[in-house]
Amino acid sequence: MSPSVTLLAASLWRKKGRVLVSIVAIALGVALGYAVQLINSSAASEFAQALAMLSGDADLTVRGPREGFDEKLFPRLASVPEVAVASPAIELDVRLPDRDEPLHVLGIDMFRAGRLQPALVGDSEDPLGWLRSDTVFLSVAAADHLGVKPGERIAAQVGLKQIDLRVAGLLAASAVPQRLAVMDIGAAQWRFQRLGTLTRVDLRLRPGVDAEEFAVRLQKQLPPGVAVERPHSAVESNLRMSRAYRINLEVLALVALFTGSLLVFSTQTLSVVRRRGELALLRVLGMTRRRLARLLGVEGALIGIVGAAVGLPAGYWLALAAMAVIGPDLGAGFFAGLRPQLRLDAGWMLLFFVAGVLAAIAGALLPALEAARTRPAQALKAGDERAAYRSIQVPWPGMALALAGIVATSLPPVRGLPLFGYLAIALMLVGAILMLPWICSRVFSALPPPRKSWHLLAVAQLQGAAAQTGVGLAPMVAAVGLMVAMAIMVASFRESLDEWLHRVLPADLYVRAGAPGDTGFLDTSVQRAIALLPEVRRVDFSRAQQILLDPTLPRVTLLARDLDANRAAKVLPLVTPAQLPSPGSPAALWVSETVADIYKLKPGLVVRIPIAGHSVRLTVAGIWRDYARQNGALLIDRALYMKLSGDRTATEAGLWLAPGVTPRQAAQAVRAAVPEGERLDVSEPGEIRSLSLAIFDRTFAVTYALEASAVVIGLFGLSSAVAGQVLARRREFGVLRHIGMTRRQVASMLATEGALTSLLGLAMGLALGWAISLVLVHVVNRQSFHWSMELHIPWSALALFVLLMLALATITAAVSGRGAMSQDAVRAVKEDW
Repeated sequence: MSPSVTLLAASLWRKKGRVLVSIVAIALGVALGYAVQLINSSAASEFAQALAMLSGDADLTVRGPREGFDEKLFPRLASVPEVAVASPAIELDVRLPDRDEPLHVLGIDMFRAGRLQPALVGDSEDPLGWLRSDTVFLSVAAADHLGVKPGERIAAQVGLKQIDLRVAGLLAASAVPQRLAVMDIGAAQWRFQRLGTLTRVDLRLRPGVDAEEFAVRLQKQLPPGVAVERPHSAVESNLRMSRAYRINLEVLALVALFTGSLLVFSTQTLSVVRRRGELALLRVLGMTRRRLARLLGVEGALIGIVGAAVGLPAGYWLALAAMAVIGPDLGAGFFAGLRPQLRLDAGWMLLFFVAGVLAAIAGALLPALEAARTRPAQALKAGDERAAYRSIQVPWPGMALALAGIVATSLPPVRGLPLFGYLAIALMLVGAILMLPWICSRVFSALPPPRKSWHLLAVAQLQGAAAQTGVGLAPMVAAVGLMVAMAIMVASFRESLDEWLHRVLPADLYVRAGAPGDTGFLDTSVQRAIALLPEVRRVDFSRAQQILLDPTLPRVTLLARDLDANRAAKVLPLVTPAQLPSPGSPAALWVSETVADIYKLKPGLVVRIPIAGHSVRLTVAGIWRDYARQNGALLIDRALYMKLSGDRTATEAGLWLAPGVTPRQAAQAVRAAVPEGERLDVSEPGEIRSLSLAIFDRTFAVTYALEASAVVIGLFGLSSAVAGQVLARRREFGVLRHIGMTRRQVASMLATEGALTSLLGLAMGLALGWAISLVLVHVVNRQSFHWSMELHIPWSALALFVLLMLALATITAAVSGRGAMSQDAVRAVKEDW
């Protein structure tokens, strides 16, 4: 065995406890990052495969609003000379009684779809099974979810009525991975009251036809709100809905790896300080600077290799557990109905393995360079360890990085992603860490001398070893800063959501035909019955549907509600002053922040909106905050909507009750006045708010877990740093014991050091977290989701967290000191002779 290998093994063994903590930190960071990426890529791949299956061998897809477009367009498309096959379809999310999730139903012409999407044509023992109006074919995933078998029946809701459908057979499990029901298109139109409408037409072109060029020509012939696109464009458009959420989770998961790198940095730094004389002796004996730096770098690389090797399988099992408990969308609801299998990719595994190794090497780089640059003669002198890292006690590099981070916050998103926002956070983090030694030196130098001798010694130690203290605080400050930033961001979002719900739910009671789904609605007879109830003082009806503004983007929601434009500022949560149209101008249109950002709309601008196949000119009267619809929403007066579309149905009713009437009495009266009234969803505003906030908490459950992981790593880092410093000072403790200090006094001295160090680290972490939270709230969140929010700081939660961290740090210092003092004081002093 070569001397270098022997030295390396001995070094790692001597600090095996701290090395193990560093390995665990790197492993946890790799595991979290790989698990999130594995879940995201598997779910996105399965989702893309499911959407591609619906298009089959089509070259182009014509699609329109969610409510559909006139089926008269189909024969026109089918008769175009360049089109070889045209397959019409109608897609609906059908509400199932007593089910939280709708069933996705696809109505197709089996004779045409069989040529484009053969996987959608199920087998049936009944030759006419496809043509019967009450039969559906379920995917295996849907049948398992509903607990039904071929021959059994399922109930579906249309309006407030219930229809029964017979399961005629199953679709091939390998070809149809999602929950899906397929039926004859004519039956679907009739049974779900969509006669005369389609939602899509899939086209296969004749050989030799240029799909891109033909799509441009065809688009000019389509009615407003209907677009032609390549199938892969539809896949990208739908995946874009979840992209920001998935990338934010991935970045948050990698925070744990960054904190692990800081832990390696702290461990290696304190190790180099402790072994300063030993490393100098190696230089005297002939080891070159380069060889010494390489030896210390290899230590970091070995930590990274072992940590990454442990983290990859841990990440796989963590992904399996998260998929089983939370789901493939990690609580966000984007991939409901999918049961993706985790898809291992050698490229991603290699990437995260290399990331773990590089993170550990990066953490060991500065300590290795410091050891190589140190002059052996100076390092061999007793007490020289306090001079280590004094060169980094300058604020300018950290200040420059922090300033660069502030500048980065003003830069626009890149392809809809807040890349410069992420960069700003990274620069602020690194800048704060680089300033830690300088801040520690300034703060500890300003401390007044305590009266008790052991407290005076504690302050003197901190003043003399400010650089090492700053290095040891790095993992803690980073973890606390990121945790505080996420806590403020989540609290701001939650409080803003709660305030928004109070604003948009002013009525005493809300009535819906049932949600979610496309098939629940309130017809005119139901609306009339509700409006005439003596228990109801006032009622406002609203209608929601999804329309297509840009074929490259997901549909946006068009809301039609009873709205007096002059009172809009009192009803809508506007973020800009209302600017009502002047007499003779087009009617008012109220747009959400998301629509305003994506489509560059401002108050006073006249725009064209597709409604019921017509291009309608409207005036943007104001921009309002909407947390309910991530893809954006448009709002117009319901009277105008009914005039333009002829659609008089409603999806929701807000009820203001007569004096003395309780919500329970009103709910009973509504259900009694309406046929099939038991299927109405009647809720009080408080119930809706509670449900919405519960969904919010479930969505951010993964965020909480990732935050906790970073904080745990930070605590490990602080414990490791304190323990390392204490063990390096065991000779000092021996001298103190010889001159008369008791164990309790030495423990009190160490507890004082731990408390002061932790107070400074927590203060830095809180300040850093507040700064990063501003970037998260006003830059990252705004550019990712186009939602603005007010800043809310969870003071009580942060205060509890600070007290807990302070107590843990103080206890860690005291326990480490007790361990260092357990050896004989005489033996400790003899080590210096």
